[in-house]
Amino acid sequence: MKGISKRFPGVLALNNVSLTVKAGEVHALLGENGAGKSTLIKVLGGIYIAEEGEIFIEGKKVTIDGVKAAQANGIAIIHQELVLVPYMTVAENIFLGREPMNGGFVNIRQMTQEAQALLDANGMNIQADALVGSLTIAQQQMVEIVKAISFNSKILVMDEPTSSISDKEVEFLFKTMRGLTAKGVGIIYISHKMSELEQICDRVTVMRDGEYVGTKVVSETNKDELIAMMVGRELTNYYTRDFQTPGEVVLRCGHISDGKMAKDASFEIRKGEIVGFAGLVGAGRSEVMKCIFGLTKNYTGEIEIEGKKVHVHNPIEAMKYGIALVPENRKAEGLYKVQSVKYNSTIEVLGEFIKGIFVDSAKEEAITQKYIDMLSTKTPTQEQLIGNLSGGNQQKVIIGRWLATNPKILILDEPTRGVDVGAKSEIYAIMNELVKKGMSIIMISSELPEIINMSDRVYVMNEGNITGCLDRTEVSQEAIMQLAAN
Repeated sequence: MKGISKRFPGVLALNNVSLTVKAGEVHALLGENGAGKSTLIKVLGGIYIAEEGEIFIEGKKVTIDGVKAAQANGIAIIHQELVLVPYMTVAENIFLGREPMNGGFVNIRQMTQEAQALLDANGMNIQADALVGSLTIAQQQMVEIVKAISFNSKILVMDEPTSSISDKEVEFLFKTMRGLTAKGVGIIYISHKMSELEQICDRVTVMRDGEYVGTKVVSETNKDELIAMMVGRELTNYYTRDFQTPGEVVLRCGHISDGKMAKDASFEIRKGEIVGFAGLVGAGRSEVMKCIFGLTKNYTGEIEIEGKKVHVHNPIEAMKYGIALVPENRKAEGLYKVQSVKYNSTIEVLGEFIKGIFVDSAKEEAITQKYIDMLSTKTPTQEQLIGNLSGGNQQKVIIGRWLATNPKILILDEPTRGVDVGAKSEIYAIMNELVKKGMSIIMISSELPEIINMSDRVYVMNEGNITGCLDRTEVSQEAIMQLAAN
């Protein structure tokens, strides 16, 4: 890709960006949220058409004016936000738009057999006739990978492929990637997990503010140099945490169960502390929090808030009790994608600026701006559609939305998933400030370094049960994994 430029209203998203990928290499693409990485690969994938620049594949100049043209040129993209159809089977998703036909009808048996053969060949324990909506996010991610492989692609783009899968599945993914590069496939790999670069990547290109910064051989660079290239400065305090003595118990839960993934969870949270919840994918952490927030109607167990027994029937009740939840899957559970940043920022606090038929627009704008400023959200205006923001900036808007409800207990489910190193450090600093002011934070995270560095205490879950609680003085990756795999 040479000299690629792309504009949106009010934003120059890409400015003269170039990228060269070799056959048989894994080429990392790094940059903060809003750096232009996803826009660049959407140009390559035919989703966007650049105003300027050229694309060459195997030395030949090509025109990519749509998704079909990209596929015809051997390009497949696995997007950060999954694009599977939940009400269709795994097989139907894999062969969507290219189903095997028999006399004018889709040959369902052949399609299911071929999909199952692909899944089995790639070592995935998933049934081809299962509905995609019944799968976990991790399993859906693996279906996306099989779908991309099924195109026999020359160039495979992976945008944050490990953001929601377990260590074991990451190991399997890397093995699959090495098999593809051995066949000459070039892989463009977008990830915010710096530790993955030396494990799987050969070269790395860094972008910042829509521009090309530089390309390095992974074995000849280091984390500090790459972070400085990404953010234009060195991050000295990555994890910001001032530990203090927590106050009284604000939330006590006993034997919480949803009858499915959450089986028996008992724990307590004190005022002014961050409590981490660790565990492998499918351990039931999110399901427990959905009970507490009233998203699960038929849960059993006891909940006490500030010493008073309550039964939370729905999220409105949870908010009255001072509980807020930033969900794991922002696309499906958090965003109003066709609405503005302002709408998404204030939807939970309409009563603050709407009285009867009167809307106090100035107050609505002030609330929105407060959290844009607090979280350093990059958006040209409050009226910008949230779907046009980068993943990390969307996450900041959702966190701001729930902070606007002024909660006592803030539940953050994978708060830095798909968020760059600069934005991560900003989110950690905000969390630190909130608990210093007396808020209590529950943080579910699959990233053990942030669990270890940010938590006062860590509860570990396995198969729906809490298997242990570690104080910050005794927490380590080894201690967590022993309890998680108990």
